[in-house]
Amino acid sequence: MVAAGLLGKLLVRKAGGEMGELRGRIVEVEAYFGALDPAAHAFRGRTERNAVLFGPPGHAYVYFIYGMHHCLNVSCEPDGQAGCVLIRALEPVAGWQWMEKLRGLAPGVASRKLLTSGPGRLSQAFAITRARDNGADLADPASSLQICEDGFRAARVLTTPRIGIREARDRPARYVLAGNPYVSLRGPA
Repeated sequence: MVAAGLLGKLLVRKAGGEMGELRGRIVEVEAYFGALDPAAHAFRGRTERNAVLFGPPGHAYVYFIYGMHHCLNVSCEPDGQAGCVLIRALEPVAGWQWMEKLRGLAPGVASRKLLTSGPGRLSQAFAITRARDNGADLADPASSLQICEDGFRAARVLTTPRIGIREARDRPARYVLAGNPYVSLRGPA
């Protein structure tokens, strides 16, 4: 399954300049199953807003929620079919000082967990926006936002119901690196 397979991979923002590169290990994700899933953005069909969800796989689908947060998803179905994985939390690996600045936090004041535990936080910490990143090819080495492999292997993956949604919330489609302190605050981990 794509969702569990993303755990342990790195999300990389190639910012350039003084900021350089931000890296975070993916520690929590949720799967959404297109037309078969009432909680999915593609449940009611293809629109201009959700077109990225319909393929090709490996592209960023970024949406804005509650009028204040961007959320990053990865398209994961063949061209023409909808499905995605929401990246819910990262473990900061490199560039955490810049993540603090991007989140508007005073240096060293907040726990590193607060930098990227939750989809809105990680998007802010990685400067992810719909205008900048929606549709980005996350496997393209030239992309400023990428998902990369570094050989890390998860010891144990925990599967739980999804959190933070109204529809189909009991579906076991949330995956976390068991025991990782950087998963979001709600739900078992």
